[in-house]
Amino acid sequence: MGVGRFVYTPILPLMHAQAGLSSAAGANLATANYIGYLAGALLGIMLPALVRSPAVLRGSLIVLAGTLASMPATHSTTVWIVLRLLAGLASALIFVVAVSSLLSHLREHPAHLPGWAFGGVGAGIALSGLLVLVLRSAADWRAAWWASAGLAAVFAAVSWNLRPEVAPASTVGSTTGTARRAGPRTHRWFTALFACYTLEGIGYIVAGTFLVAAIEQSSPGWAGSGAWVLVGLAAVPSSALWAWLGRRWSRPDLLCTALVIQAVGIALPALIGGVTAALISALLFGATFLGVSTIALAAGAYLQLPRSVALLTAGYSVGQILGPLVVTPLLHHGYHHALILAALVVLAAAVAAAVLRIGFPHHMAVVRSTVPGRQSAPAETTAVRTDLP
Repeated sequence: MGVGRFVYTPILPLMHAQAGLSSAAGANLATANYIGYLAGALLGIMLPALVRSPAVLRGSLIVLAGTLASMPATHSTTVWIVLRLLAGLASALIFVVAVSSLLSHLREHPAHLPGWAFGGVGAGIALSGLLVLVLRSAADWRAAWWASAGLAAVFAAVSWNLRPEVAPASTVGSTTGTARRAGPRTHRWFTALFACYTLEGIGYIVAGTFLVAAIEQSSPGWAGSGAWVLVGLAAVPSSALWAWLGRRWSRPDLLCTALVIQAVGIALPALIGGVTAALISALLFGATFLGVSTIALAAGAYLQLPRSVALLTAGYSVGQILGPLVVTPLLHHGYHHALILAALVVLAAAVAAAVLRIGFPHHMAVVRSTVPGRQSAPAETTAVRTDLP
C-alpha cells in the first residue's frame, strides 16, 4: 500500500518533464487518488464483511499493482485519473483489511508491535522513492511506473496469505453501551479533535503530494527523490515511537508538538531551500505524519464517542481531497507557495490541538469489550489505528 499510494509523489516531477503533465492536472490526479481512498474507507465501514474477506484483499492487491503497470500505457489525463482513483480505492481496502487483521491477531501483544507493522507504509515509501532515484538517471517516467508495479507485485505475493480478521462470535454487550452513556460529555473535546485532524488531512497531503517537486525546484534533481526516501525511513519507526510516548505524555500535548514539528518541516524547503533544508524537512515530515494519525485516533477512541474513529477517518479523508484543490491556484507560481499554505494549515491544526488540551478528561474510566472468550485491550488501544495515510 505504501508503494501503490505514494510512489506518485517521486514520479510526479518526471511526468511534468517527460509526459507533458501540467501542474493542475497533477493536482487532479492526486485528488482522484484521495477520492478513491475515501470511497474504499467508507466501503470498509459500511460493509464489515469486506474487511474479513481474503478475496477482497487479494483482488485489491491485483488491482493496485495493475493500475501502476497501466499508467505508462497512455497519455490520456482522463485515463490516468481513473487509474489513480482505482489505486486509491484498492489502497484503502488493503489497509482496512490489514489493520483489522493486525488488531485482531495481535490483540494481546504489546501495543508497539502493531505500530512497527504500520511502519510498512514508511518502508513502501522509502523503497519506491529509492527505486525512482535509481531509475531517474537511466530511464524515463514509464520505466518508473513499471518498476513500481513490479515492486508492488512482489509485496502482494508476500502478503497473499495474510489472514483477515475473523468474524466476532457476538456483538459488544449492553454493558459497554451503558458505560459509554454513563461517561462524561466529550462532544466539545471531540469537536476540537475533529477540526484538528481534518486540518491535518488538508495540510499533510499537500506536502505528501508535492514535496519532491517543490524540493527539485531549488535543489539538484536527486535531492527530491532522496528526500522522499528519507521520509519513508523516518516513518518506519514513527508510529511505534509516538504510541510509546503516548503512554507517558498527554495526547493533546503530543498532538500539538507533533503538528508544530510537521509544520516546520513542510515550510523549510519553501523558506530556505537547498539540500540540507530538504533533508531536514523530509526527516521532520516523515517522523510526524503517521504519528499524528496514531495520536489523534487514540484520543478519539479514548473519548468514547460512538463511531469516533469512523468520523475522524471521514474528516481526514475529506481533508486529503480538499488539500490539492485548495492549492491548485498557487501552483502556477511553483510549489513553494503551496507548501507555505500547507504549513499554515497544519499550524491551525496545532492551535486546535492546544484548545483540545483545555480541560481534557485525562482520567476517564476505560471501557472494555464484553465479547466472550476474548481478553480485550482497552478501547483506546484496540481502536487506535484504523486509518493512516
